[in-house]
Amino acid sequence: MNETLIIAMLVLSGIVVGVINTLAGGGAFISMTLFTVIGLPINVSNGTNRIAVVLQNLTSSITFLRKRMLDIRSGIKLSIPAVIGNIAGSLVASQISDSIFKICMTIVLTVVLLYMIFDKSHNHPNIHGGHPLVVRWWHYLLFLFMGFYGGYIYVGLGYVILAATIWLMDLDIVTANVVKCFIIFVATPFSLIIFMINGQVDYSYGLWHGLGNIVGAYLASHYIISWGVTFVRWATFVIIMICFADLVGLISLKGMLSAMLQALS
Repeated sequence: MNETLIIAMLVLSGIVVGVINTLAGGGAFISMTLFTVIGLPINVSNGTNRIAVVLQNLTSSITFLRKRMLDIRSGIKLSIPAVIGNIAGSLVASQISDSIFKICMTIVLTVVLLYMIFDKSHNHPNIHGGHPLVVRWWHYLLFLFMGFYGGYIYVGLGYVILAATIWLMDLDIVTANVVKCFIIFVATPFSLIIFMINGQVDYSYGLWHGLGNIVGAYLASHYIISWGVTFVRWATFVIIMICFADLVGLISLKGMLSAMLQALS
């Protein structure tokens, strides 16, 4: 397979993934699928994807801070248990199989689809902004669990955080996205280090894909306020439906990407 073509696909798909993940989540479906199509094992794909995740969420978090949409103290409070859980999840992630991966993702997307149907974000037509969040003791346990899931699989973590912060912390979907990006940015480097130690990272592919993620994350985080809550909510719903359709076999993202690469090569 032509290496130049692979790099071009990694960068271009990275831009799309950066936009998707900043708005909601699920972009890692595309990343993981593309990595497996070009020949990386599932565990190496999982580790390599963390490079792009860190770069994308760093870009989004910096933009949100500059726009005063993020309360850094609240973010740090919630990041501490997320980091602990992330490290624990990463320590067992090297043994993940395709079947376990698919089962976990089916469960996550089913729960998130229910959240999208019954979510309360329509009760928040205005964006909360960078005001301090009300953090209760059980929120730490919640983010510990989400951190573990992020370290173990990561794919779908954005949806899990969105559902938890909207349902259980009563945030609008835009502010929930801001919190999500910061938590993932702080926690993911720890899992990346563990994958690096285990030799499960392809640095070249990860950095090229990460470059595209930076561009996509900048665009999405820069315009997310003007797009508003309603747009972000519906964009999230469409992304979830596409990912769910792929999981249950209605469409095949892997087949589409494989056909695209073959047609261009």
